[in-house]
Amino acid sequence: MSYLLRLVVPDRPGILGAVATALGDAGVDIVSVDVLERGQGVAVDDVVVELPPDRLPDSLITAAQAVPGVTVESLRPFAGPLDTHRELELLEGLARAAEGTSAKLLAAELPRVFHSGWAVVLEAAGDGCEVAAASDAAPTFDGVTLPWMPLHAPALLPSEADWLPERWREMALEMMASPYGGPGCAVVLGRSGGPAFRRSELLRLVHLTGIATTVASLPPD
Repeated sequence: MSYLLRLVVPDRPGILGAVATALGDAGVDIVSVDVLERGQGVAVDDVVVELPPDRLPDSLITAAQAVPGVTVESLRPFAGPLDTHRELELLEGLARAAEGTSAKLLAAELPRVFHSGWAVVLEAAGDGCEVAAASDAAPTFDGVTLPWMPLHAPALLPSEADWLPERWREMALEMMASPYGGPGCAVVLGRSGGPAFRRSELLRLVHLTGIATTVASLPPD
């Protein structure tokens, strides 16, 4: 079974090699590594691993944290596509997208770019908003009051925010959102049980939604 480990590690040469060795000694295969951010002497890495059937998930935490200075921020099952060119493929897809299809493409592809659970595209509608496109596993937004809509700037929407419905709080639903397409529209990404989205992930989302907005406004060939 695949898992996503989020690690906070000392930002020094050889640390990922030491983590890889520790996981390998525990019988764990590393599938992919994404460096999310660096600063103040530490790095945050998302590591997708394959755990043998006879091993418990806790053994991942034990193995990783056996390396001095390494902390496991979160661990969760991962069922996304295990490729290493997710962002590039999305950009290529946006460039080829037919008129009016960028929102559906974003909703479908952004979850695998960010190792998240789901994505939705919201559009302003009267005093509220409606879902213009949604990926599989996205929760229903019917009847949910979104005090941050219309969205004027990118935002992290943590699971302890006061506006979240109780059922979303129980899921420990972490979200982030970025404007997309025009006034009153936004892309929202979410994942249950963490890890919380980081500012570096939000900046990547802003970059991708900015490109998608530009592509959507281009005249047809």
